[in-house]
Amino acid sequence: MIYNLLKFILFCFIKVIFRVQVIGKENIPLSGPVVIASNHTSLLDPPIIGVSAPRKVYFMAKQELFMPIIGTILKLLGAFPVKRGSADRTAIKHGIELLNNEQVLVVFPEGTRSKTGQLGKAQPGALMMAAKSNAVIIPTAVQNAHNHFWPKITITFGKPLNFPPEKSLNKEILSEMADTLMQRIAKLLKSGELQ
Repeated sequence: MIYNLLKFILFCFIKVIFRVQVIGKENIPLSGPVVIASNHTSLLDPPIIGVSAPRKVYFMAKQELFMPIIGTILKLLGAFPVKRGSADRTAIKHGIELLNNEQVLVVFPEGTRSKTGQLGKAQPGALMMAAKSNAVIIPTAVQNAHNHFWPKITITFGKPLNFPPEKSLNKEILSEMADTLMQRIAKLLKSGELQ
């Protein structure tokens, strides 16, 4: 209830301030575990994805943001803290629990924001969480959120990727999966079309 109210308020705010075009919303399954894997160039990325997705989303946010008031609002919007710079087992475990409960988890596979807008290499955590929970991965591209002064922002949800179950994973397969995911995000960024 509170989530929906906050989502509506955020949606109205984003709609008034920014021009947001959403492509491919139908690619997000309406049930089952889903990982939305997106590029990350702006602090606006999580709320834009959150108001654009047809389901409630959860996402990791750096632990430093969880101060009084801001932290409470973030938690109400589905955020949970992650310690950056190391494999935060608690955050990963929480993400897997959410997915096992058939929720939607937004991840930024590069692990941090890109200041240049260029895609980096995917970290294995997002892929492991998807594999451990049998979640589909939705490659996602957010364009122009890093531009200031009322940009037109386009968010493109690509077609679902299904990866092999966890038991067949090894370092080589994880690396291939990460490359495939980032290639799909790059195509979405390049074309703005469904890939």
